[in-house]
Amino acid sequence: MNEIDPSKRFSLNAVRQFDDGTDYKNVPNHLNDVARQVASQYRRDTMSPVMVSGVLRLIEFAVLVLSGILLYAYYIGFATHLFWHYLAIIFGTSLLTVVMLDVTDCYQVQALFRPWANFGRILLVWSGTFALLALAGFFLKVSADFSRFWFGTWFATGFVLLFVLRLVLSGMIRRWARNGMMERRAVIVGGGKAAESLIRSVEQQPYNDIRICGIFDDRDDRRSPPMVAGYPKLGNVTELIEFARIARIDMLIVSLPLTAESRVLSLLKKLWVLPVDIRLSAHSNQLRFRPRSYSFIGSVPMLDIFDKPINDWDSVAKRAFDIVFSLLGIIVFSPIMLVTAIAIKLDSKGPVIFRQKRHGFNNEIIDVYKFRSMFTDQSDPTARKAVTKKDPRVTRVGRFIRKTSIDELPQFFNALLGSLSLVGPRPHAISAQSHNKLYHEVVDGYFARHRVKPGVTGWAQINGWRGEIDNDEKIKMRTEYDLYYIENWSLWFDLKILFLTPIRLLNTENAY
Repeated sequence: MNEIDPSKRFSLNAVRQFDDGTDYKNVPNHLNDVARQVASQYRRDTMSPVMVSGVLRLIEFAVLVLSGILLYAYYIGFATHLFWHYLAIIFGTSLLTVVMLDVTDCYQVQALFRPWANFGRILLVWSGTFALLALAGFFLKVSADFSRFWFGTWFATGFVLLFVLRLVLSGMIRRWARNGMMERRAVIVGGGKAAESLIRSVEQQPYNDIRICGIFDDRDDRRSPPMVAGYPKLGNVTELIEFARIARIDMLIVSLPLTAESRVLSLLKKLWVLPVDIRLSAHSNQLRFRPRSYSFIGSVPMLDIFDKPINDWDSVAKRAFDIVFSLLGIIVFSPIMLVTAIAIKLDSKGPVIFRQKRHGFNNEIIDVYKFRSMFTDQSDPTARKAVTKKDPRVTRVGRFIRKTSIDELPQFFNALLGSLSLVGPRPHAISAQSHNKLYHEVVDGYFARHRVKPGVTGWAQINGWRGEIDNDEKIKMRTEYDLYYIENWSLWFDLKILFLTPIRLLNTENAY
């Protein structure tokens, strides 16, 4: 096998187009009892170390600013003409300290575990920041205008607060690590000696936040033993997909040589639909690339194949976006929703709101709210039969609200509560079909749409792919647009889709 160019190794298109002759749609993926029992132990969500260190940055910045302002208020008072100068110094010094702590790796997990080992580094950063402040005051000839007592008191108080905060956090992190609240759950893909060597290397890393949950390998027990380095082989790679979803796995580590290109691509063709980081272990490979080509677990090198989309702080930003614009949407459209509810009640018997089971993030089943647009006794919660033009099951009011998409307005509440996002791939009903075939039987990689939270509106919808799906091409094109959105997500992209939605909804050609 030829060596692989790391800059072109595993593009998404290469993985999707790779064909090893296996029909993955017809491969059973039911977990065995042992694997299901192991997976059920990990159902609870965890805290990301990235999020913990990020929150610590914000807290330390706030603590330094607040301590500086309180000391200023106590010793000097707000009446001085230098109030804004002091405020600028406090904010600037606090920000520079957090930046320098970040530069010196004081927010890495191993540093947070061992505050005493980093005592000198934290003191050096805080002292260096104050030294720069004193130097600036000297050269600008303004140092005499400021209180030396305040300066010294804030230096001592700020450092004590910083270090006490880290001592407290260290105890919390150790407790979270013990009870599984803060960890990255990983599965090893591939067994044998290579997997054993990888596991030993990972376990030897000090203050490691990786928890290995098991091993999956397509090979039988003769080529891949049922127990590797104390971890059981829980099944084959196809079964891994269900296991990863139940156990909320964060990372898949493929323990195969880089030269086994066909086998690696075969694995990735099955696994890329999962919302996880996929890494290719490089610790025992003979090929060596530049250090920046790797990510590391401690000192164990990994090649990044896929990253979990919209992760860590991106997910926080997107959730804030959803809350703000959902509340705004509910306020703006509340008169329309009230009139619609009254019209539905007067037009036909039955509830105003219709709940439908749909696929959500990570293939989980969610309830999606809509205004009822069909006669109650003819409603189709599973969506086995798509609504067509002049469908007799649709009420008079239903025709209008479906045509104008007013029936979707209750989904603002879904987005506010968190089961949907405002923007994302539209969620489909769990039994939705095209020509008597479920969507995932029509589109290879269909479930990759569920790597992110589904949305009230999406990139496919504003590009004309909405309404009835009466042929296979329509669901294929929807999926293509959804995958493009996932791969190119940004808040600006969300904003663009959100503001284009009411304009594009004026085209009601395919909405019945």
